[in-house]
Amino acid sequence: MRKYIDGIHLTSFQIIIMGFSLVILAGTLLLMLPFSSVDGGCASFGDALFTATSAVCVTGLVVQDTATYWTGFGQAVILLLIQIGGMGVVTTAVAVALVSGRKISLMQRSTMQEAISAHHVGGIVKLTGFILKTTLMIELVGAAALGIAFARDFGWMKGAWYGLFHSVSAFCNAGFDLMGAQAQFSSLTGCADRPVINTTVMLLIIIGGVGFLTWEDVKTNRWNLRAYRMQSKVILSTTGALLLFPALFFYFGEFSRAEWASMSRAERLLASLFQSVTPRTAGFNTVDLSRMSEVSRFLIILLMLIGGSPGSTAGGMKTTTLAVLICSARSVFKRRETIRCFGRRIDVDAVRSASTILMLYLVLSIAGGMLISWMEQLPVLTGLFEAASAIGTVGLTLGVTPQLGTASRAVLIALMFFGRVGGLTLIFAAASGKRPYAARLPREKITVG
Repeated sequence: MRKYIDGIHLTSFQIIIMGFSLVILAGTLLLMLPFSSVDGGCASFGDALFTATSAVCVTGLVVQDTATYWTGFGQAVILLLIQIGGMGVVTTAVAVALVSGRKISLMQRSTMQEAISAHHVGGIVKLTGFILKTTLMIELVGAAALGIAFARDFGWMKGAWYGLFHSVSAFCNAGFDLMGAQAQFSSLTGCADRPVINTTVMLLIIIGGVGFLTWEDVKTNRWNLRAYRMQSKVILSTTGALLLFPALFFYFGEFSRAEWASMSRAERLLASLFQSVTPRTAGFNTVDLSRMSEVSRFLIILLMLIGGSPGSTAGGMKTTTLAVLICSARSVFKRRETIRCFGRRIDVDAVRSASTILMLYLVLSIAGGMLISWMEQLPVLTGLFEAASAIGTVGLTLGVTPQLGTASRAVLIALMFFGRVGGLTLIFAAASGKRPYAARLPREKITVG
């Protein structure tokens, strides 16, 4: 589908990219206003651009502490950018049109379909309404639970604001926090022993990362699991596995080391669960990641690259990409001509797309990590960690992001934008207008493996 504006035709993919770019630019300008920063001066363009990009791309990497550098207005701007980025620019625009009573055109419906990875255009307006109501309800419930918990430390007024900010940030998988009021760049490390805060944030991250399409399927079919779409089954089972096995590793491996001997068994369990949830792709942390072993850091890198699910607030390659590649490998091992999953056949195009996405994420994250490592004279694993966090739109850091130079920040900005918009979206937008080849070249076999 194309939209014509004064002789210029735009595809749905180009509209999505333009939408994100314009919101980032608007957020940058708002954050550069004198009353956005605490010192009363204008924030630098670089700091404002990095923060706006991180917020819209729901990443959470920051170069200035959110609580101590930005005023209440600046924090509200960041929260608005997180909400728009989490729901998606196109979804937000359609939501505004619905509220104002305007009719949704076919082009808008088509763009909405691409933005949330819906299977078809039919029912897209109804789905948008479901997304709006679900988001509002979940974020308000999370804000109430967190607000009560934070009121103990900050009082009821500030506690309510902290509850709302962290609820939206967690549901949108953004990772921005205001805990710098206690210690700068500390994330939730001061709340490691508080079950209510940990559990609420984890649930918000998981719910936001599973995706609206899956929750719509759950709402429709409830406990009738057989009636679920194959994609919903894949997302739920893959998400469950990616939560369980890393949590077991962290509990019996990482947090059983002498380095963490001061933690009680309950704190180890809570920390293991939280560190299993947050890399996909929220960006909060309740322990100092720099104290973790290299094996644990590498596992977190893998989880950050995988990310959440299609049509969700999370980024990354997506759980379905991993599942399709695993099913494809299994079909090769069993010498099957077709790729099967939950009693259904997976189309070859899905495998090709999954392979392309994997290659893009690996190449860009490795290249970005090596560049940062070379320019900043950092260990390679540290550079890879920051790059994976950016392209996976996670926001976890080993504490080096605020000290990075301009060139390294530019690399992270590019990776964050790529990770949120999506690799295939950028490719399809760039390739629009190019005619496919009508002829086929001669085929010849090539040996692999």
